[in-house]
Amino acid sequence: MCAALGAALSYYLLFPLFRSGRVGQDLFLALAFAPVVVLCLFRALPPAWGFDPGISRALRARAVLLAAFAAGLALGAGAGARVSHGPAFGVPADTVTGISGVLLDDPRLVSGGGAMATLSLQTAAGVARATASGEITVFFREENSARLREFGRGTGVFAEGRLQERDRGFVFAADSLHVTSPAAPLDRFRTGLRLDLAGRFARHSGEAGWGGLALALLLGIRDNLDSGLTALYRGAGISYILALSGMHLAVIIALVSFLLKRPLGVRPAAVAGALVIIAYCFVVGPLPSLYRSALMYVLGVLAVLGKLRRESLSVLAMAFVVQLAFAPQAGVSLSFVLSYLAMLGILVLGRSLGGIFRGIIPPFVLGPLALSLGAFIGTAGVVAWVFGDLRPVGIFAGLVVAPLTTVFMVGSIAWLAVDAALPGLSPLLARPLSLLYRAMEETARLAGLLPGLRANPYLVLLASLAIAVGLVWLDRRLRARRDRLEPFA
Repeated sequence: MCAALGAALSYYLLFPLFRSGRVGQDLFLALAFAPVVVLCLFRALPPAWGFDPGISRALRARAVLLAAFAAGLALGAGAGARVSHGPAFGVPADTVTGISGVLLDDPRLVSGGGAMATLSLQTAAGVARATASGEITVFFREENSARLREFGRGTGVFAEGRLQERDRGFVFAADSLHVTSPAAPLDRFRTGLRLDLAGRFARHSGEAGWGGLALALLLGIRDNLDSGLTALYRGAGISYILALSGMHLAVIIALVSFLLKRPLGVRPAAVAGALVIIAYCFVVGPLPSLYRSALMYVLGVLAVLGKLRRESLSVLAMAFVVQLAFAPQAGVSLSFVLSYLAMLGILVLGRSLGGIFRGIIPPFVLGPLALSLGAFIGTAGVVAWVFGDLRPVGIFAGLVVAPLTTVFMVGSIAWLAVDAALPGLSPLLARPLSLLYRAMEETARLAGLLPGLRANPYLVLLASLAIAVGLVWLDRRLRARRDRLEPFA
């Protein structure tokens, strides 16, 4: 946890200040090495100054935590230095008329029938051809979108068009598309699997619309998702349900455990589940919130095997450190930040709310409500900063839609199995899935009738921090009181 705290402080605060020039190199190094200096004092001073042995042992224990914090600072600075801040074309930007590179993600449909994808640049062409580097978002025309999606991630392409500069950097509007090299065989298999599943849902769901939602919830493919449903979820404050994360992964894990736990046993089933989750993440693609959940599950399996301590906060902190170290670019994405803050709120504030209202609210209501409130408080500051308003109704709308979503996902997986084995019976499952879809849509519509709250992001952040501190303090007081009274009950 200390390492994660140091990494977050360095990645999100110290290194950005250094990169922007607000903090000089000397001050940055002084801030970074301050924990190391204190660490050396902890190790050297107690024996020389004749401290009490108990104090000396306490200082040495704190030294371990400080060492982890210092290591986190170094890791955060290194990750921040590896974050790309725009492409380098090698030629003047206003002369670029063509680019080549490799698709880093699966092309996504946009309004008008076109597609967009992120390209890892290799060359840029204008008055001359030069080696380029970095990543850039490319928009392709409608006539090229189907062909682009057929080739998928990992494909080498060359595009001619126009370079455009926007508020968040450069984008490229492609007029033509040339495939220069196919993706690796494993990537081609993955793309074919995704296209097959998308085709199955598109063929059989028809006008009902549930197939697009099933694809979004199972594979993160939102091309066929009804834009009206997306707007309803956003207005109801439950758009997080459409983003693959721990809730969706829990459904997959539950199904794997149900099928493997009895024949294999707990530990082998947990290992097999980890392998299934790794394969699932490969098929879905690099979604920061999904990878966070997968990392926590894999680390949890190591805890089950006795290799790690079973502490949820420590597992969350370790997942943060690992993901930041291996995918530093993900740290700047909104889904990454919200995912970790929501999980932190669930683990800390959800537990505190559960302790405070234990015996007051029925357990079957308190459990989900505490988790939903914890996630809302944990993310309120960032949500207000980015979107400008808060949707408290989402706390309660999520209590209804989340269970329906779980049932819908299980039903969609069952529908896939039936459609593959006995296609003639799949329409029997389509009707219940369509009814579930309408129920979730109507719930989101009703919740969206309540207006959002607009507030100063700084005030929201301060208020959420104050509420979090108050809840943790009150929970500890009540737990201490119960611990004193229960032996006499």
